[in-house]
Amino acid sequence: MATKGKNTNDADQTNPSITDPSTKIEAIKNLIFGENIQEYNSEFDNIKNDILAKKQALENLIEEVRSELIQNIDNLSTDLNIRITELESNIENNLDDLNEKKVDRRQLGQLLINLGEKIGKE
Repeated sequence: MATKGKNTNDADQTNPSITDPSTKIEAIKNLIFGENIQEYNSEFDNIKNDILAKKQALENLIEEVRSELIQNIDNLSTDLNIRITELESNIENNLDDLNEKKVDRRQLGQLLINLGEKIGKE
């Protein structure tokens, strides 16, 4: 019996990694997952890479949309400024036309000349 105890101690001393916790974890993983652990790791890596690729694609799409929105806002701003300028010009023209129609300056001038001539004759 002493020999058996001695052999067990000798095995522990010659292979100290058996008592190492990380080795125990590896041994448990091998028991649970067996040979499939590499396949699982590969699948997880593939999924991780796929998620990262999709994340990058979404970030690129967001940047494209942001750029398009900024361009559209700039275009809209330019269009609005042009239209506002046109409206201001139209309003000024319409006001000038109203002033001319309201008081015909030529006709008023002619009337004043006629009135002045009449006053001068008398």
